[in-house]
Amino acid sequence: MKNNLHVFLGATVADAAARPLHWVYNQKKLLTYIKGKQDFTFLKKNKSPFYNIKTGKVSGYNEVGQVMFKTLVEGHQNIEERFKKNITKNFGPGSIYWKNLNLRAKYRKVKDWRGIIKGPWIHQNIIETVRNIKCKKKFTGGKKVNESDGYCAALPYFLYGYNLKDVKKIISTVTVSKISLKYALAKFYLIDLALKGCKDPINEFMKIFKKNSYFKNVVEDIKKVKRLKSKNHPLVVKKLGMACSYPGTFNSSIHSIINSTNYKGAILKTIKAGGCNCSRVNFIGAYFAALKGLGTIPKSWIKKTDLAKKILEQK
Repeated sequence: MKNNLHVFLGATVADAAARPLHWVYNQKKLLTYIKGKQDFTFLKKNKSPFYNIKTGKVSGYNEVGQVMFKTLVEGHQNIEERFKKNITKNFGPGSIYWKNLNLRAKYRKVKDWRGIIKGPWIHQNIIETVRNIKCKKKFTGGKKVNESDGYCAALPYFLYGYNLKDVKKIISTVTVSKISLKYALAKFYLIDLALKGCKDPINEFMKIFKKNSYFKNVVEDIKKVKRLKSKNHPLVVKKLGMACSYPGTFNSSIHSIINSTNYKGAILKTIKAGGCNCSRVNFIGAYFAALKGLGTIPKSWIKKTDLAKKILEQK
């Protein structure tokens, strides 16, 4: 596909596939939801305990990537400024995301509220970004959490061939966390190696950056994950990190990658482990699509993904 957009398709399909089981942290409960199913992607009935959107749609992680994708399709002038405008339009006041944020604030005041939000869930980084854009701050990215929104936002931009210095700026549009920036860049180096035909991008990354002070922690993390290679994936994810934050979300993703031979197996493995599966599959899906090409993404999954058609139209 043009501009390696099959990689973004890989992330999008994986996100939609995992979405109905997003943020299920009770692994035992999750097993009851998928009992007897060989393929538990695109569950018709939502099981996320936090929010409910129609099956086939994507989480807020992939959605910020879709906003960047739309910005790029519209044109390549003033990308950063137009991206900020599109973020505000898509997630800010007047949007369903912002409406649901206000509902959450209201529900917090209700003692023992146990309901779930109807519609999409806005992430902390995006809340901060919208507010910072409105305040015309120079650095608009959120800083309260170390999560994957920056990577997700920059993925289509990276695939259109922009250099990593410019990619850093896009990541910083939605997160200024140093940890988020570092792990996002590590993901892009791994995807880049896969796109360039490297057979084992993870080992190659370790070789290239073994003496690099910036990626020292990332290399150490990969070594730690490799030592746990033979261990049960859900148990390792519970240990390394089920939640949305780095380094846990990165390390759990690496464990899925090194224990999988293809896209489908890696995504199923990741969903089964529970927690913030959507943040992990946005990387894992992109990685395997980069490594193995468009054909690795199951066609039946592509058909079930609402936004797949728009990406495929950019051939």
